[in-house]
Amino acid sequence: MSLLNRVQQLPKGFVWGAATAAYQTEGSTKVAGKGKTMWDDYLVAQGRFLPDPASDFYNRYEEDIRLSAEHGLNAIRVSIAWTRIFPNGDDAEPLAEGVKHYHELFACCKKYGVEPYVSLHHFDSPAALFNQGDWLNRKTVDAYVRYAEFCFREFREVKNWFTINELISLSHSQYIQGNFPPNHHFDVTSGIQSQHNELVAHARAVNLYKDLDETEHLGGRIGMVNVLTPAYPATDSPADQHAADLYNAFYTDFIMDGAFLGHYSARTLSLINEILRANNATLTVEDSDMEELAKAAPRNDMFGLNYYQSAFIAAYDGESTNSFNGTGDKGTSCFKFKGVGQQVDMPGIPTTDWDWLIYPQGLYDTLKHISATYPNLPVIYITENGLGHKDPEPDANGIVADPERIDFVDQHMEKVLQARAEGVDVQGYFIWSLQDQFSWANGYNKRYGLFYIDFDTQKRYIKQSALWYKELADTMAGAQERIAPPFLMACFPPRRERPYAIQTQPLPSLPLGPTPPAPGLLASGRPYRFSTSMPLRFHAKRSVNYGIDR
Repeated sequence: MSLLNRVQQLPKGFVWGAATAAYQTEGSTKVAGKGKTMWDDYLVAQGRFLPDPASDFYNRYEEDIRLSAEHGLNAIRVSIAWTRIFPNGDDAEPLAEGVKHYHELFACCKKYGVEPYVSLHHFDSPAALFNQGDWLNRKTVDAYVRYAEFCFREFREVKNWFTINELISLSHSQYIQGNFPPNHHFDVTSGIQSQHNELVAHARAVNLYKDLDETEHLGGRIGMVNVLTPAYPATDSPADQHAADLYNAFYTDFIMDGAFLGHYSARTLSLINEILRANNATLTVEDSDMEELAKAAPRNDMFGLNYYQSAFIAAYDGESTNSFNGTGDKGTSCFKFKGVGQQVDMPGIPTTDWDWLIYPQGLYDTLKHISATYPNLPVIYITENGLGHKDPEPDANGIVADPERIDFVDQHMEKVLQARAEGVDVQGYFIWSLQDQFSWANGYNKRYGLFYIDFDTQKRYIKQSALWYKELADTMAGAQERIAPPFLMACFPPRRERPYAIQTQPLPSLPLGPTPPAPGLLASGRPYRFSTSMPLRFHAKRSVNYGIDR
C-alpha cells in the first residue's frame, strides 16, 4: 500500500535531503583536541542533559549516510564544528585530526551519492570567543572570517556552503527568549546588535568566497540559512496589524533586508526604531558595515529557508515576559514583547506538544512574499522543516510508526510545490532531521528524525516517514540513476516489493486552520514603501512558543 497522499511526485532534479548539526549529532565533544563551545559548561551547570553521545555521528556517519542513500536522499546538511578545527576559535594552527575527520565525512558523502551542504556555524560558537561577548564582540566576526577562509581553501570538495545557521534564532534565543546561553531576557540592544553583527560576518564570508573563487576557482556556491516565522495579526484591528508589522520587522525583515537588499529599508528601520525606543535600546553600525552588506547582497548564490511555524500577534501594552516550553508539556508557553506585541493561539490551528503552530499556509505565504520583495533573492532551498514529536518505540518489525510526521511534511511540501508552480524558484527540501538528535533545550525527548535512535545502544531503526521519503524520492524522473552510485547498486539492487514489513494505516489530516485575517506576510496588507526620509536611530560609533528547541 502506497504511503503517498497529497504530494504524488517530486520534480526532476529536486534536491531531496535531510539536515543535521554538528553539536546535536556528533557527540565526542572531548576527543582529538576539540575545544569547548558555548554549550559545554552551560549544560553541565544546568544538569539536565548532555550532548554526549548525541547520535554518535562522529563515529557512525557512514552508517547514517548509507541509510540516507538507501532511503532516497540525494543531499545532506551538515555543519563543521568550529572547535574541531580551531579549539579556541582563533588559534594560529588548525587541528589536523579535525581537518582529517571532515575530509573523510565529505568523501563518504561522495561515495554514497549524497551531496553535502555545509554550514560553518550552527549555534556552536567557541567558548573562548563566547566568553568575550560572542557575536557582540567584533573579534568573533574577525575570527569567524579567518576560520571561513581556512575552510574554503581546505575543503575544496565542498561545493555548497552556508555561512551561519539561523541568525535570528541566535539573537532571539540568547538575548530575547533567554533559552540559549547567556540567557538574557529581552535585552533588546544585544538582540538587535547581534543580528547586525552576524549579518556583517555573513556578508564578509560571502565576499571572501566570491573573491577567492575569482582567483582560485573554487567552483562552489555560498549562501545563508535563516528561519522565517511569518506574523499575522490576531484580528483585523489596526493595533493588531501594527503589532504584526513590528514583529515581522524584528524577526524577518531586518535580516532579509540586510542580506538581500544590502541595506535596511526605511520602512524596516522605522519599525525597528519604534521597538528600540520602547525598550531604551540602541544599535551601533560601523562605517564599513553597510558597504560590506551592499557588496554581498547580489553575490549570494542560494538562500536556505527554515520554516517550522507562523505566529499570530495581538497588540500588547505592558512589560516583556515569556515562558519557554522545554518539556513538551502542551500549553505552557507565553511570549509578550514590550513595544512589539504578544503571541496568541488561533482557534482551529493545531499545535505540537511544544506549542508550535502547525500552519503550512505560512510557508507558502513566506515563499511568495520574499520572492516578490527581494529582487536579489537567489535560488531557495527549504533547509529545515519538520515535526518534533514524542515518537513511539519500534514495533516488532523494527519500524517506528510516525504518521503525524508524514502528514506534517506532506502538507508543507504541498505548499512548497504550489509556490514553485507559481514561479518561486524552490529547488530543494531538507527535512529536520536526518536522525533523532540532541535537542538544544529539550535534550532527547523531542524527536525529529527519519531514523529512530535508541540513545542507550545507538541502534538505528527505520521510521515510516523514511519509507514515505523513499517512495516519494522514487517518483523523480531519473531518480534511480541519480541517487544510486555503483556502490549502492551492488549493495541495494532495485526491489519490486517493499523491503520492510510494516502495517500501514490511514494518515490523520492536520487541519490547516482558518485563513489569516490579512493576506501574506505583511500583516497590514500594505506594500512595502521604501522612503529615504526616515531617520536612522543608530548609536554613534498563553501563547505559542518561538523558542528554539530543535
